[in-house]
This record gives sequence, C-alpha cells and structure tokens, in this order.
Amino acid sequence: VQLQASGGGLVQAGDSLRLSCAASGRTISTWSMSWFRQAPGKEREFVAVSPYGRGHLYYSDSVKGRFTISRDNAKNTVYLEMNSLKPEDTAVYYCAAREGRPILSAQRSQTQYSSWGQGTQVTVSS
Repeated sequence: VQLQASGGGLVQAGDSLRLSCAASGRTISTWSMSWFRQAPGKEREFVAVSPYGRGHLYYSDSVKGRFTISRDNAKNTVYLEMNSLKPEDTAVYYCAAREGRPILSAQRSQTQYSSWGQGTQVTVSS
C-alpha cells in the first residue's frame, strides 16, 4: 500500500490540527494503521496506532488525551486529530501501515510496519 500524509503546518501552542494519510493500492480495512513522528535530532517515535482486529486504540503517553487516531475505511484514509498542541509536538509526522496486526507487545515498534508515507511537518510555536 502507498501512503500519502498531509495536513501539517505551522500553528501556535494550544491550537489544533488534523493530519490525513491517504492510502492507495490496497484497502486498509485489514491493515493496522499508525502514526510516528521524528523531531529534529531525535529518533523516530511512536504516536498512535489503530490495529486491525482490535477494538482498542493505543497512544504514547506524551499524546494520550490530546491526540485521536481514527480511520475511514471507505475513504481508505487514516487521520490524526491533534488538540492542545505543544511546542514539543513539533516534528515530521509519518503514517505507517502493515497488513494484519502486529503482536500486542510490538505494535509501538516501527519495525512492525512495512509501508511508510513521506511525512508531513508540524511546527508548534510557543
């Protein structure tokens, strides 16, 4: 599956932003969809995942309660709604996907995802 992320931009602290990740080539209905981010000088880190076949969403502690991952299988698109943005949320955000679902203990690892989008920049000013 090919992924195209969009929706990034420059916002102020406290603002909201919604990222989109459009998939093509395969239907995402049987895929696990996730978001990762990479801040300057830092390693890529897990943000959120919507695992196929699990009735639960998972978030990193740093975004829990502020970010929401959702998917629209009919539109073959996954979203990341980001509220109460902080300067430390500044990063390039990547969507990633894998067919089926990873084992629960590994679903926050980027090694579990075979398809990656190109990334979209989110900058939060203080």
